Amino acid sequence: MKIVKSLVISSLILMTSAPVFANTFTFTAIPDQDESALKSRFNKIATYFSDRLSITVKYIPVKSYSAAVTAFRNNQVQLAWFGGLSGVRARSLVKGSQAIAQGAEDKSFTTYFIAHSSTGIKASKNFPKSIAGKTFTFGSKGSTSGRLMPEYHIRKNFKKSPPKVFKRVGFSGDHSRTIALVQSGAFQVGAVNFAVWNKELKSGKIDTSKISKIWTTPEYPDYNWSIRGDVESKYGAGFINKVKKALLDMNNPDLLKQFPRSSFISASNRDYSPIISVGKEIGLLE
Repeated sequence: MKIVKSLVISSLILMTSAPVFANTFTFTAIPDQDESALKSRFNKIATYFSDRLSITVKYIPVKSYSAAVTAFRNNQVQLAWFGGLSGVRARSLVKGSQAIAQGAEDKSFTTYFIAHSSTGIKASKNFPKSIAGKTFTFGSKGSTSGRLMPEYHIRKNFKKSPPKVFKRVGFSGDHSRTIALVQSGAFQVGAVNFAVWNKELKSGKIDTSKISKIWTTPEYPDYNWSIRGDVESKYGAGFINKVKKALLDMNNPDLLKQFPRSSFISASNRDYSPIISVGKEIGLLE
């Protein structure tokens, strides 16, 4: 009888615990920097969300931009910090999904073209056509700031695809790696998002005697928090607005500097229509 009673109690405990696990809210982010930086940033955000939403929130790391989109599509995560292009792709795969917030800086984002000092290329307000014939590295193949927008401007100015413009073309995988590759001379020129460049410059990781910014793209919309359209069927009516409010109310300087952003502001799918247009024009979106 004692054994039976013990089994019944254990079963009741498991039944009681199950809803807590089932209602865990998960999110991910595109891996635009090295893994240690991502864990530091998003584990803090998970704690913040847990406190604000009164449920268990977990950050799920992924290895690539495409993996972030896949995790969102498959409901392995319900929320994601995407770039402009990856956000458009992910939302198109899940009916009713919304971009709900962006950094204040994401409304007018830019990409820096950077060059190794050995190239002799100097900073200019005009597109640097002298990069032709050099070795060039983008960031991730799915990056808005590290691939989509720089490729658009390269095609626009040279009327050719990147492989026909440069001696060699690479994809570093993330912005931190792009900076490291150009700084080491492994690639002569590269494209990096301005926020990562400024953050690494401030932290002393950039040697300005070896590498410099040579051109800044025109502004475009970029990073965003996107949420699946079906979350309220699991987490209750009004849940999307609760998540959005938690983001818009985030004012802890330590949390914001992890991105880095000065604040988060409201966003919508229509804010990213320029990304759709450019993506279709250069063949990265259908």
